[in-house]
Amino acid sequence: MALHIVLVEPEIPANTGNISRTCAATGTTLHLVRPLGFRTDDATLKRAGLDYWHAVNIEYHDSFAEVLEKYEGSRFFYATTKADKRYTDYSFQDGDFFVFGKETKGLPPEILEQGQETLMRMPMSNAVRSLNLSNSAAIIVYEALRQLDFPQLF
Repeated sequence: MALHIVLVEPEIPANTGNISRTCAATGTTLHLVRPLGFRTDDATLKRAGLDYWHAVNIEYHDSFAEVLEKYEGSRFFYATTKADKRYTDYSFQDGDFFVFGKETKGLPPEILEQGQETLMRMPMSNAVRSLNLSNSAAIIVYEALRQLDFPQLF
């Protein structure tokens, strides 16, 4: 089993590249939900992921519904600034999915509605709207790994 990061319609190649590097370092599967705001051969995407692309398990999906159908019965957690609960309020398990929306708009209302029981936010001041997507993904994945006592990592 492994943890999973789902990016719903990511727009910025450098963020996706940085997240792919986190996935390579942690054994986390990366799910990219189309449409993507960049081409997968984008130089910025490749540069941000450095030479770790061979170590990333990436799945491409045409819709978020496709992810839910393929992984029916799995636990999904939704990162959003609209949540009341913090990401540290949850107990994570191996196999969990962490879902993130596009950089400019976050997750669409229909996804937030279906996941309202597991919405989570990052605590932050009112000085900013949100944290960088790749930073948020790394923070949440490492919290889940910490709770799991960093399985298979040194």
